[in-house]
Amino acid sequence: MRTLIYVPVIHTSADLGSIAEDVSKRGIKSLGEEIWTKHRKTVEGFWDAISDYFDSLDVKGMKIYQDGMVGEGEVGKKIVEDTAKAGSKNYQLVAKLLERGAVLVKTEDFKLVKQEYDRLLAITRAKSTIQKVMAFLKYKLIKTTLLNKRDAFITKRIDETLGLDEGGILFIGAFHKIKNRLPENIQVREIKDTDKVRRYQKLLPFHNKYQRKFDELGSYIVSEV
Repeated sequence: MRTLIYVPVIHTSADLGSIAEDVSKRGIKSLGEEIWTKHRKTVEGFWDAISDYFDSLDVKGMKIYQDGMVGEGEVGKKIVEDTAKAGSKNYQLVAKLLERGAVLVKTEDFKLVKQEYDRLLAITRAKSTIQKVMAFLKYKLIKTTLLNKRDAFITKRIDETLGLDEGGILFIGAFHKIKNRLPENIQVREIKDTDKVRRYQKLLPFHNKYQRKFDELGSYIVSEV
């Protein structure tokens, strides 16, 4: 039986390359500095809990699938190193797993990832409110279709590269829908409830209105695996 450890990810601005600074500024502007700081601490706690879990596992030979990962071998290693140095907790963990003998696998199609990144870049680079709105609407029009295409590609890559009796680890944004696409002969172990991770992110902009639920989900996010 093939096995896959499923890690629903909360992305941080450090994962986003050249648009990271703009994302942080927008986060502070929309949420306020206090809530943005609280959110960042929650995300750090989330990654600490995930890292502690993997510290107890023998990961040698396990295959790592990472959303956004368009390379493997030396190219993939360089992407991991650079993003880890930029402060990404996700990629810092991946780097540690690779040092312990895990194997990085090209997970995504470059053209699809670039298409989404370019749309996000257009939003951050828009100079006027009208340009921002237009760029956002263009992104919104393709977002669901693009996500479905990416999910189909990721699923295919896992099925093609995860061999009989092999183990893998998938780091995937919580809004992706991969689990139900995977073949039945892949046993999935979800180490954090994807629905709860997704709900936390959905409630973030409305934290004042749903403070109790938001705080409950925040406590779950940072809890031990």
